Amino acid sequence: MDISVPQALPWRRAPRVIAAGLWDGRTWLALVHLVTGGIVGTLGGIVIGVLIGTGTAGLVTLVIPAAALAAMLITSAALTAVQRSRHTAFLGIRWPADHSPPVTFTWRSIISVVGMAKTWRQFSYHVIAGVYGWFAAILALVAWTIAPAMMAAPLLGLGTGLGVRHWLLLLGGIILLLAAPWITRGLAELDGLIARQLLVGTTRAQQLELRVTDLTVSRDSTVDAADAERRRIERNLHDGAQQRLTSLAMNLGIARATLTDLPDDAKRALADAHEESKQVLTDLRDLVRGLHPAVLEDRGLDAALSAVAARSPIPVRLKVDMERRVPRDIEAVAYFVISEALTNTARHSGAAHAAVEVDLVDDAEGRELLRLRVVDDGRGGADPESGTGLRGLADRVRSVDGRFTLTSPLGGPTTIEAELPCAS
Repeated sequence: MDISVPQALPWRRAPRVIAAGLWDGRTWLALVHLVTGGIVGTLGGIVIGVLIGTGTAGLVTLVIPAAALAAMLITSAALTAVQRSRHTAFLGIRWPADHSPPVTFTWRSIISVVGMAKTWRQFSYHVIAGVYGWFAAILALVAWTIAPAMMAAPLLGLGTGLGVRHWLLLLGGIILLLAAPWITRGLAELDGLIARQLLVGTTRAQQLELRVTDLTVSRDSTVDAADAERRRIERNLHDGAQQRLTSLAMNLGIARATLTDLPDDAKRALADAHEESKQVLTDLRDLVRGLHPAVLEDRGLDAALSAVAARSPIPVRLKVDMERRVPRDIEAVAYFVISEALTNTARHSGAAHAAVEVDLVDDAEGRELLRLRVVDDGRGGADPESGTGLRGLADRVRSVDGRFTLTSPLGGPTTIEAELPCAS
């Protein structure tokens, strides 16, 4: 038989939770936070008020307002450092890294700081703290000091006789004492909420923008490194393994032509080895061409695509309209997208003809784009989810922030379009 003890109902736990605030460490950290905030906020407010008054009184000159502004910026920066450390020490707030450029004592730097939104956010917090700081500190201290005084009311009435008011004061003191921790922590949380909004060096949107920039730079470096590695592998295969296989195929061909007195089994083995070596050489050439064709490096995209069209099993009409070469990574992506698209067309579409168009255009914002278009007259119905080939094409285009579009209704035609940004 399973006997379980029911948990205490929420209303039964409430007194224990309320009373626990009295000895909770967070309560006393919050109280110290408010007291130090009252001191720092009041002193900071006084200094800022004096500087504003001085700058306003000296408006007839240029030196006094400029000096007051510089002093105000320095004061605001110092107060920001103190307030951040105070919030971290007592409330556990962690501040994001500030990626703003360092401030120097030059007119350009000062003007730049004055124009920053974060400068005025932080300054506004110090203005608010000049009022809220001492108000919250006094309110919390009053709650903690008045409560014991009210609870002592019955003791004061022992000599003159206890009355209803003494017991009401005792009850009010107990209630205020139990409420004091939550008043303290509530005031501290409100201060922390304001600080999180105003004391940050960069906003969430700015942090995300910086993160996107960092990821873009990292992505570009990765793409460049991968492209360089492909070229290195292609060069090593071309200069090493491919040359040795060519020599091997030639030697086997010579042996096959000259050694005519061999037994039939040996002749067949030699012939098979010769044909196999030629096939391996063909496969290796295709592999090297797929990694990074030398013609693309030497003569550009037009010549490389002409070679792809010439090798295609189906007729391909090629039109390339480019007045200049584009960055190498864009050329490589364009080459592989068109090459793979034509390979898929030959293998899966049942098309009799294909057409490729490549041209440089400007978008609505004036950015230069390399636009690719591959069309075939096959059966259509191409689906990126049915295999990795089309998804791979889309991934290649996205790797350089391009746009990839596939249109392939049943019955055809199938059209692949891509736009690659050419900004270097």
